[in-house]
Amino acid sequence: MYIILGSGTTGYYAANQLKNIGHQFTLVDIKPERTEALREMGFENVVEGDITSPDLLKKINVELVTGVLVLTTDPDLNISAAKVIRQISKEVPIILRAGKQNTAEDFKGLEIDEIIYPSSAVAEKAIRSLEELELKKKLKRLTAILAEADKSIGIVTQDNPDPDAIASAVSLREISEKLGKSADIIYGGKIGYAENKALMNLLGVKLIPIDKIKDLNRYSKIALIEASIPGKNNSLPSQISPDIIIDHHPYDPAKVSAEYIDIRPELGATSTILTSYLVQLGFEISTELATLLLYGIKTDTADFTRGATPKDLQAMVLLYPKASLDLLNKIETPLMSAETLDVLGEAIKKRRIMGSLLLANVGFISNRDTLPHAAEHLLKLEGVSTVLVHGLSEEVVHISARNKDIRINLGQVMEQAFGDIGEAGGHPTAAAARIKLGLFGGAKDKESLMKLAEEAITDRFLRVVGVEEKK
Repeated sequence: MYIILGSGTTGYYAANQLKNIGHQFTLVDIKPERTEALREMGFENVVEGDITSPDLLKKINVELVTGVLVLTTDPDLNISAAKVIRQISKEVPIILRAGKQNTAEDFKGLEIDEIIYPSSAVAEKAIRSLEELELKKKLKRLTAILAEADKSIGIVTQDNPDPDAIASAVSLREISEKLGKSADIIYGGKIGYAENKALMNLLGVKLIPIDKIKDLNRYSKIALIEASIPGKNNSLPSQISPDIIIDHHPYDPAKVSAEYIDIRPELGATSTILTSYLVQLGFEISTELATLLLYGIKTDTADFTRGATPKDLQAMVLLYPKASLDLLNKIETPLMSAETLDVLGEAIKKRRIMGSLLLANVGFISNRDTLPHAAEHLLKLEGVSTVLVHGLSEEVVHISARNKDIRINLGQVMEQAFGDIGEAGGHPTAAAARIKLGLFGGAKDKESLMKLAEEAITDRFLRVVGVEEKK
């Protein structure tokens, strides 16, 4: 039960909103012609009277309601009403409309729970409307590009796709199919992580390895998801220019080219972008897709503790009621593989700690996805704020890093340290790199090369973060 004091334009709209969502309320206004008009419009609980009258406020049980909205156009009248309410009840929540001349001093001692400044409210509404119009414009262009496809659409993800990449690609395929266009999701590398494999099996997600595609020209449109440059952290040949790019990683605008580009580094996950697409287009989000998108956002934001924004949280609020918590639990709690346990043990045994930095060379690995697991576990050690773990697999040195030191942007550090000799990048708190072993040279056998690689990796990383290794 709510009380709205003042039923002018703002009070009327507030009453309509409460009515639409099924809440009970009482409207109070001093003007008899207005209260009569409200009754004729179908509002049931309408009271005529002075909103500053203690007798009236007690009569409508102001101390028992869920909240009071004081919304007349007279800020002095609103403050007077708030003072009387506080004399009756110290606890009932009050939301009050202020005037443009009001300052915090005017409300001192009143314990107002929320003060609404009309100019700020209008500005916030304008920004929301602008964002919505911008999204509508983007989607009009995106759907037009997809509609142009006279053959299938190829959706290429980052290599070794993570849940965010998979969820985003599946969502784009869903949009394509709703428009009557078939689409394939294509990936390079491997589907790693036990959680990713569980996700694929439980939700029936189908992806095609890029080496199974004989000719990418079979697709009339190519979309690149969770990557922005062909060939960089993805297996799309560099000579193929994508038509669509959707990503949330930091990027260089001068190096990115496509007919449609939506890259938002300020967001915690690409799945958040695709969720907004589905909502704006009015497409029903199935239980399976909601679960997939929710898991994509959760993993890329480390359960909303790493780089999560209000928009990521809004997407979570929208997806959560639609998702299957049972499926989510099954995806999130798969058994740990023996190799993951072995690599973690090797990382613990081989760890080198320099201040708050921890480095570990785990040697030869068959699955690169064991490295992020090890890095995340080592970051939990007391006194450690930045972790770098590396290992050798298939002639490539894989590096995974995790960070909770707000002074270090890990994505930039990895790019500076290893970008000139391999592929590197990521977020401030999570990043990776891959370097071909032969680039280190100077030795014939892999053991010696790995030793050289360890020395070079350590030297480069420490130099960029400004730490001098003690000899």
